[in-house]
Amino acid sequence: MARGFNRVILMGNLARDPEIRYTAGKQAVANFTVAVGRSWKDKNGELQESTDFIPVVVWGAAAENCERYLKKGRPVLVEGRMQVRNYEAKDGSGKRYVTEVVASDVTFLGSRRQEDSPAPFPQDDGFGDSVRKDHRFGGDEEFPMDISEVQGEEDADIPF
Repeated sequence: MARGFNRVILMGNLARDPEIRYTAGKQAVANFTVAVGRSWKDKNGELQESTDFIPVVVWGAAAENCERYLKKGRPVLVEGRMQVRNYEAKDGSGKRYVTEVVASDVTFLGSRRQEDSPAPFPQDDGFGDSVRKDHRFGGDEEFPMDISEVQGEEDADIPF
């Protein structure tokens, strides 16, 4: 059998707050929807815009962290795989199919100042690879850097 490749990377905003539940084995699972905008020019050259609403599933401790730190409107980067599952409808009317992204990594984007929720960002990288604040830029530094935070031009070490 040929080996396939199933990798999804989404960047967008949460369309609703994450909803968390627990399996019978006490495993946390969170569901949320990422709104991803796109634009194109139609045949008349007019700019058209559309938004895709993509369901995401996150498991384990990552699910609990998403529920704690993510809120509607928050920018997020999701990496994972596409999954299509089916189930029998409760009313007996046949099979139902669900297409969703199963997240392996969720990165919280945006700055703390933009956060409307009372829950702060996590301060350390104690989330492993499942869910983390983007610390690639070091410490509490946020990226992209807000130039208004620089204390005078002569003190700024801007690399451009």
